[in-house]
Amino acid sequence: MPQLADTFRDVLRDHTAGSPTADVVWTDLTAADLADRLAERGQPVSPHIVEQLLDAHGYHRRQAQKSLPLGEHRDRDAQFHNIARLVQQYRADGEPVLSMDTKKRELVGPFYRDGRLLTRAAVAVYDHDFPKYAEGVVIPHGLYDARLNRGYVHLGTSHDTSAFACDCLADWWLRFGREQYPQATSLLLQCDGGGSNGARTYLFKADLQGLVNRLGLEVRVAHYPPYCSKYNPIEHRLFCHLSRACRGVIFTSVALVQRLMAKARTRTGLQVAVAILDGVYATGRKVADEVKRGLHLVRDAFLPQWNYCLRPQSA
Repeated sequence: MPQLADTFRDVLRDHTAGSPTADVVWTDLTAADLADRLAERGQPVSPHIVEQLLDAHGYHRRQAQKSLPLGEHRDRDAQFHNIARLVQQYRADGEPVLSMDTKKRELVGPFYRDGRLLTRAAVAVYDHDFPKYAEGVVIPHGLYDARLNRGYVHLGTSHDTSAFACDCLADWWLRFGREQYPQATSLLLQCDGGGSNGARTYLFKADLQGLVNRLGLEVRVAHYPPYCSKYNPIEHRLFCHLSRACRGVIFTSVALVQRLMAKARTRTGLQVAVAILDGVYATGRKVADEVKRGLHLVRDAFLPQWNYCLRPQSA
């Protein structure tokens, strides 16, 4: 066996490649291929023995993980501490705190989706994902309340815009928020830095101002720094469970997506409410300078590009 192990290591050394992430090596040879290489070197063994040797040497089938950041902002840690402070303050005051984001748009129709299901026959789908053949789209916008461990998902059928994001927030408040937080005077939103609720765009701020005026509720926004969207609580407390609930299912209708996502549960008690918002949302909107100047926008002294609040305007 020691001689076999030494020969096996030599075969691996000759047929492995390095990874950009340093200490990772990999081989594209199958167990049968490695058995053939060993036989050529005078060590005939079965593929089953090769699999045992691979396990002993730490070779396992792994999938690449999206964990390497594209960059890091110099104020990253400072903003993380600031968000933690704001969340603690709002929770101590009994005010609502919501994590907000939008999942990837999905095509409605017989299009491939990753995952496996128990079926009695093969499921046929299009061999290409061309949007022009779709029967529609579904855009899942999420809000997550960590205090209550509840997710609120709105399925859009048009475009992911700031108006859509604000309509989702308004629907949450009218259907759930004002009952769950009857004494609320301010709402804290944890948002990514880009997308329909981006930190740089005035369009989100303008639409949010209209919502604040309608609800009479101050909204404070804290954006995560660039390259840090995965730390937004909604990503690992809600969206991953929505993906699991829909894994492998072909989205034949928006109603089907609604039923699937509403079933998402966890052992810690996550509950999800799902609604469909089928309004048409225009893209390419601009914000006039007078609208920008008219916002009741109060930026924080600390990292004002990421931290600000919008307050109701008098009629």
